[in-house]
Amino acid sequence: MNEIGVCSEIINDIEDLISAQDIIPKERFKPLKTVKIKPKKTQIESIKCPNLTEEPVGDIPGTQKIYLKTWGCAHNSSDSEYMAGQLAAYGYKIVEDKFKANLWLLNSCTVKNPAEDHFRNEINLAKSLGKYVVVAGCVPQGAPKADFVRGLSIIGVQQIDRVVEVVEETLKGNSVKLTGVKKENGKKMGGASLLLPKIRRNPLIEIIAINTGCLNQCTYCKTKHARGDLGSYPPEEIVTRAKQAFSEGVVEIWLTSEDTGTYGRDIGTSLPELLWQLVEVIPEGCRLRLGMTNPPYILEHLEEISKIMNHSRVYAFLHVPVQSGSDQVLADMKREYCREDFEHVVNYLKEKVPGITIATDIICGFPTETEKDFDETLSLCEKYKFPSLFINQFFPRPGTPAAKFQRVPAQDVKQRTKKLTDLFHSYRPYDHKIGETQEVLVTETSHDKKHYVGHNKFYEQVLIPLNDKFMGKIVKVKIIATSKFSMTGEPLDKVVSAGLVKPLKRGCVSGLKQQEYNFKLPIAVGIVAISLLLRIIWVFL
Repeated sequence: MNEIGVCSEIINDIEDLISAQDIIPKERFKPLKTVKIKPKKTQIESIKCPNLTEEPVGDIPGTQKIYLKTWGCAHNSSDSEYMAGQLAAYGYKIVEDKFKANLWLLNSCTVKNPAEDHFRNEINLAKSLGKYVVVAGCVPQGAPKADFVRGLSIIGVQQIDRVVEVVEETLKGNSVKLTGVKKENGKKMGGASLLLPKIRRNPLIEIIAINTGCLNQCTYCKTKHARGDLGSYPPEEIVTRAKQAFSEGVVEIWLTSEDTGTYGRDIGTSLPELLWQLVEVIPEGCRLRLGMTNPPYILEHLEEISKIMNHSRVYAFLHVPVQSGSDQVLADMKREYCREDFEHVVNYLKEKVPGITIATDIICGFPTETEKDFDETLSLCEKYKFPSLFINQFFPRPGTPAAKFQRVPAQDVKQRTKKLTDLFHSYRPYDHKIGETQEVLVTETSHDKKHYVGHNKFYEQVLIPLNDKFMGKIVKVKIIATSKFSMTGEPLDKVVSAGLVKPLKRGCVSGLKQQEYNFKLPIAVGIVAISLLLRIIWVFL
């Protein structure tokens, strides 16, 4: 993360906060056609790139190389996995080397300035290299008429199930725009089906978006412009997706959304009801992690959530963004809770789920924040010493109410950020755990490639030696060292538990019958080859 602040590496589904992208508010209320296709010639001429051709890349649809780049939360990552799966199932090759790709599919995030700036820079780089570009995610969804996406193909956050046709049309030289809100019986749907084929970034981890959008009207937030109001997936579809993931060797499920606590309010169910159904299908050796929830929507479920967090196959971990310790600032943010509500959530869960990890977010320098308000935030963080604390400086999001507020001087914002950062670094949350015996589920490799990464019951990071027999397994370890963000474990006598199914190989398509995947491309190639042969014969005749 590039903002000034501190961040543990264990959370990917942080709440949408702040970024910088101009938008005229009324744009998002204008009626949009579901599909808009226009020649790409104007866009090609405007960038004056000699490398870009208006001719289709290759003669056989579905044989080109696609580079897919993702910014942002776990929900965005899930969307990218689905888009990659559909493209691969159709025959396209997903490549990591963007310079060898014919088309770049860029899935954006509107949370913070750095992510959006990188997105804009990547678009400019693609244009300079003569690459075809399709943009996705919250940035073009929230501001489809922004200058830097003009002339590009856009796929909306609820239209990812149509990524193949968007890519095909783009490679033909057309500009396609698919945005809008999917509805059923007049109500917003969760989005594209959860049962679509996908390519998991990590074959051991399944990310399931349980709903999209939210119920809040936070004055600083831009994601609402893109994701809209709440739309929940039916519980049976979520459970089916989980079962399929476990059948393909997944050992860890992440439930994600813009606010998991709101799940089901629009379809007559609730988050605890969904979680109890999922708990019943989690196999031995597997675990479930619940994503971010805002305080107002978890308050009424605390008793049931605490029971679920105590289940042996559910991580005792919850990300509850507070944003400020000042009631006045929370009111100006329209967060719909007060400090006392947040403290009640934390105190209750800590009492009922001993050892639970509570992670939170803070915005430093919200426009109405005074020194007294900030001191209240400091006292809150001092009281709970959160092991995972995301510290973000406020940046105005044009089109949001807070963008019109008078800014706190930049120097004051920096000083407050430093104070909170210093406080965060003043304590080490894991030192008292040296000598403990823990069971950790190993799912990843550390960034430096020197260790495997596992998580204990409280979703705390534990580094263990590189040994293939540990990957995807629950391993008993003894904690021998600690750092600010993790512990180091020494494996003991044996693997405690292992997944029952061998996971898919990295890059394989989930949710697609193998024979269908194996034979779809050759059939397509054969049909096109026959067509070309008939053309040649016709010419000679």
